[in-house]
Amino acid sequence: MSKGYTLNELLIITCAKEIKDYQKVILGVGLPTTAGALAKALYAPHAILMMESGIIDFEPLVPLNHIADAHSCRGFSYSTDLFTTFTMTYRGFVDICFLGVGQVDRYGNVNTTCIGDYHHPTLRLTGSGGAPDFIAYAKKTVLTLRGGQFVEKLDYFTSAGHLSGGDSRERSGLFPKGSGPSMLLTTKGVFNFDPVTKEMYLARIHPGVTAEEIKKEIPWDLKIASDLSLTERPTDREIDFVRRFAPGESVGREMRTELSIQKVLNRAAEMKGTSA
Repeated sequence: MSKGYTLNELLIITCAKEIKDYQKVILGVGLPTTAGALAKALYAPHAILMMESGIIDFEPLVPLNHIADAHSCRGFSYSTDLFTTFTMTYRGFVDICFLGVGQVDRYGNVNTTCIGDYHHPTLRLTGSGGAPDFIAYAKKTVLTLRGGQFVEKLDYFTSAGHLSGGDSRERSGLFPKGSGPSMLLTTKGVFNFDPVTKEMYLARIHPGVTAEEIKKEIPWDLKIASDLSLTERPTDREIDFVRRFAPGESVGREMRTELSIQKVLNRAAEMKGTSA
């Protein structure tokens, strides 16, 4: 039995286990870098981690502040440029990438642009960045959803998953055969895509979560694997690494915001007491 853990930590650890030794991996800021650092430390020491900006084969030291943060590394093999990184992706040299999503539909199409009307959104998201290119050409794409939404129809179509399902992605003629999202990871479970229909289905649930609980968050009739399994509990070593490398990722964005607000309130109370 391992020590207690958060669902954010379980999500990061599940991501990390998708990285295999000697794979070439594109990592974004936040959760992907933490997962990459964990994989490099415990599972895949020869994995080649790459920043979108062109820093290749880097050794993570601390979480990235931005996509070209060389100060976050212990070192790296070489540095090129953003154009070359994208060219490597187009030529099929990237084995796996991780993309966070704001909205996702049943076929893995992604919105990372805005929630609501584009011109008057209720929430403006980070935008596309390199996501459309990476999901188009990486050999494997793992989507992550934290605080986002499952929807029947995206408010904004940012990146193409399996389009309308079936062989529609391949028939479009725009993407290499076999590309597209292969997995979606959330803080509650793991979703795969049916090899024929390309529709998302629930393949694994995390400890303490039920399939019924997950289905309530999804607006379509979610299919569930006949051999639905339970995600393996993380080890103390995995938990300790995540907490040491990126403690903010352990608690998640909502808790970080709550803790920051509480810190400000505590400081304000201290200052008020001092002035009194």
